[in-house]
Amino acid sequence: MSKNHSKINPEDIRLKVLEGYAAIAQSGGSCCGPSSCCGADAGESALQLAQTIGYDLDELAALPEGANMGLSCGNPVALASLRPGEVVVDLGSGGGFDVFIAGRKVGPTGRAIGVDMTPEMLAKARRNIDSYRESTGLDNVEFRLGEIEHLPLADHCADVVISNCVINLSPDKQSVWNEIARVLKPGGRVAVSDLALLQHLPPAVAEMVEALVGCIAGAVLVRDTERMARQAGLVDIQLDTKSEYIDAMTTINDPLYRQVAEHLPAGEKISNYVTSLSVSARKP
Repeated sequence: MSKNHSKINPEDIRLKVLEGYAAIAQSGGSCCGPSSCCGADAGESALQLAQTIGYDLDELAALPEGANMGLSCGNPVALASLRPGEVVVDLGSGGGFDVFIAGRKVGPTGRAIGVDMTPEMLAKARRNIDSYRESTGLDNVEFRLGEIEHLPLADHCADVVISNCVINLSPDKQSVWNEIARVLKPGGRVAVSDLALLQHLPPAVAEMVEALVGCIAGAVLVRDTERMARQAGLVDIQLDTKSEYIDAMTTINDPLYRQVAEHLPAGEKISNYVTSLSVSARKP
């Protein structure tokens, strides 16, 4: 566990995350004033952020209403290079944002499964299934209640596992990586977008509940992410740090990021500590 969590009980972390994301689901995308937990203001800023981090405008326009809540910090669907007929699992699927995009890519012979521990998020995603079916003619998505440390999935069932700005929220990240390896078929792929640290956060930031729910205080060092993926048995691990997300959050003046910046040492900026990280790997 990152030393950023050394003073926080793991179950307290889980409860705060659960409460925070339930509030987002119920409000339509807000947990820290007008800001969404990991991202942009609702509406235009969520759309702007998604485009900045690599989503195509046409696929965003095709999403069910409210699926994009500005909670992304990368585009794992693009990273995964999904193919027709594949089974893809999305960890921490929220309102179904990446699941609905993935469903279109894997087509009628594929399956896109979202897993989320927040009942309110799950209900929101399931309400959008009818709209997805009507617009695509596909019946290939589903959403399951569960924790990403204990996935409600059989061994060797997935061709691809994706996740978008969620693993950093877990108080037991090694278990998450172990579960990813367990559910993947031999030769299966991992495509994760997450937040990671370039250096440890100042204690005042690491202990802020808002930063925890906003994915910042829960992040671990880039090298720790690689170590955990390797320890889970994954190979061909590739890490790509990107500044676009942090720059976008600064540009749109996100309230959470503004508050974090106020707690940094004089002369420091968030991007000195936090980066968006793309992780790709394979199960042997």
